[in-house]
Amino acid sequence: MGHISLEEWQSLEPLLDAALDLDRSDRAAWLDAACAGNPPLRQRVDELLRACDASERLLLTPAESFAPLFRVPEVLGDRYRIIRELGHGGMATVYLADDPKHRRQVAVKVLDVGISATMGDSRFRQEIEHAAQLQHPHILPLFDSGESDGLRYYVMPFVEGESLRDRLLREKQLPVEDAVRIAGEVADALDFAHRHGVVHRDIKPENILLHDGRSIVADFGIALAVRAAASG
Repeated sequence: MGHISLEEWQSLEPLLDAALDLDRSDRAAWLDAACAGNPPLRQRVDELLRACDASERLLLTPAESFAPLFRVPEVLGDRYRIIRELGHGGMATVYLADDPKHRRQVAVKVLDVGISATMGDSRFRQEIEHAAQLQHPHILPLFDSGESDGLRYYVMPFVEGESLRDRLLREKQLPVEDAVRIAGEVADALDFAHRHGVVHRDIKPENILLHDGRSIVADFGIALAVRAAASG
């Protein structure tokens, strides 16, 4: 399947979501009606549904079957030496790594094997390139990206501090002035990205980092790439 543009995805997404909510036996008739008079659209949705079914089968496969693939090498891309795991989510694991070329520590986010296996090179590269163009004081920049032993990864600054989720869990409720400041900084970051054609698609407290009195939005553009990969 070729690359799906943002505009095309906006038209395909509601059809795909609706079809996925139906039993497989009911999808064909529903798509015949929903895509009547537009065979290319119907074909595109069919391709996405097949990719989603394949991804579902992959995700239902016992994790131990992929054990060799889940082992992250000690050095990624012949450059980033893994130090320790920082956190793990549903789609990726974040590691603290050493970047000897620039004598600094970085955060390396390694996509899980199921996502890496279904994401095309061109799509991953394009979304990463878009996100890497964003230069804003409240957006976490991207340093690098690549593939190592079949695992796709991207590299960000290592930010010492906590996420908004961490602070909310600790304090339960933010002071009004802090809440207003954080909301304003995140809104500035989103506005800047949207004006540059990049959509986050996964804004949540875990992706808002707090460092030196500033809010920093992480994973810009990556959520769109991951979501597209899950859809084929």
